[in-house]
Amino acid sequence: MAMLLMLGLGGCGASSDSATPPLVYPESPGEFPMYDVSNINNESAWETVNTHDPSIIKTDKGYYIFSTDIKVGGEPRAGVMVRRSDDLIHWKWVDYALPGVPQEAKTWTKATNLWAPDIVKYKDQYRLYYSASTFGSRQSMIGLVTSPSIEGPWEEKGNVIRTKGTDGLNAIDANVVTDAQGKMWMVYGSFFDGIHIIELDPESGKPKEQGFGPKIAARSKAVNNGAVEGPYIVYNEKFKKYYLFVSYDSLFENYNVRVGRSDSITGPYLDFNGRNMLDTQHEPQYEVGTKLLGGYRFGEEEGWIAPGHNSVLNDDGQYYIAHHARGEADKNWAYLHIRKILWSEDGWPLVSPERYAGEKEQDVPKVEVVGKWQRIVQDPFLDGQAESDELELLKDGTFTGVHGTGVWTLQENKRTLQLTWNSLSQGEGKIETVALSPAWDWEKGVPCLVFTGLNEQGVSIWGKKISSN
Repeated sequence: MAMLLMLGLGGCGASSDSATPPLVYPESPGEFPMYDVSNINNESAWETVNTHDPSIIKTDKGYYIFSTDIKVGGEPRAGVMVRRSDDLIHWKWVDYALPGVPQEAKTWTKATNLWAPDIVKYKDQYRLYYSASTFGSRQSMIGLVTSPSIEGPWEEKGNVIRTKGTDGLNAIDANVVTDAQGKMWMVYGSFFDGIHIIELDPESGKPKEQGFGPKIAARSKAVNNGAVEGPYIVYNEKFKKYYLFVSYDSLFENYNVRVGRSDSITGPYLDFNGRNMLDTQHEPQYEVGTKLLGGYRFGEEEGWIAPGHNSVLNDDGQYYIAHHARGEADKNWAYLHIRKILWSEDGWPLVSPERYAGEKEQDVPKVEVVGKWQRIVQDPFLDGQAESDELELLKDGTFTGVHGTGVWTLQENKRTLQLTWNSLSQGEGKIETVALSPAWDWEKGVPCLVFTGLNEQGVSIWGKKISSN
């Protein structure tokens, strides 16, 4: 893990309350150069670049990411990219899992590379599910390879599920999950006919019965041709809920991550406002699915566009979201992001506005909250990049911002902040309940305090403290 440091006065920190220990902030994770054309053909130097559709797993050898075959500035090699980390921050190239597209998948799909893998472990066996297809086609296949070692070699197990061009759905983007009763399932699908789920035989890792399984999420064809993909399900034992994460819209332009939750792994999955993730009739469609993460920019610093296609890691009760995002200056460059997930008191995942740098959840002294902030509203209707506005939290418990004024309260748990607007010219939500956390400001290269949460209408609100004055 990154070393941690304590901040007092200056920078993003402030003096601590006598009753609350000072915040411990993460130390600098180091330099991560962007758009490094000098290493465009040097895989060993790629670190987080050229990562798309990441699937994350923790093993006794460290954390691993398996991802889609892509390459900026050239044709990718086929085989599923593999990276490893000891701390979820610094990633090293391992290799390609496979020597190319397996023959059965190539024959069926004509694929030239492999997409959207999912890596899971069952007993003493690692299972790598891969997607084979071509852009815009439904002639697709999810295949399986297995190995006793996370780094292979891998044994081909062939077709898991496949679709024809005349089928309604598309057999890509697999995620395999075991439910609270020990049953194994695969959720999958992309665009076209939405997201499906099917029960698997645990011993084979393949469907128990014929067919495609029930549909659990979809969008109207009038919205980007029904663009919903990249499903991932995680169960939270504390809240006894299943959470279905999906990505909406164009992977190059306006990708964004949405979530719904259910008491049952097969649904129905409902968003914050109780709308079914299967509801294709509700208008406007952008109100369906609670938006957690979209393109954004803090201040004048370069931001990110089209973040999406995530996986989620439950690391002994600490949750992290792994996804890709594209640099604002050149969207051809896709990078791996790992972010901490905090949880609201009523059981909704909240994504950190900053990438993970080793920070720990902790109580926040009230005085640390005072200062100037940049605030971002992850507007579910926004077709593009959200930009920050200014917010100043004053010592007397009031605040002023571009969109109005109000009062702020640090809740009794000392980790939750409530912002209550007196008037708000932006949107209708007037109460924002957000979780506080120390973080690393990747834009400015300093430690900082951040918040992430939802307003009473389920709109995601981010904040980053930029000064104590």
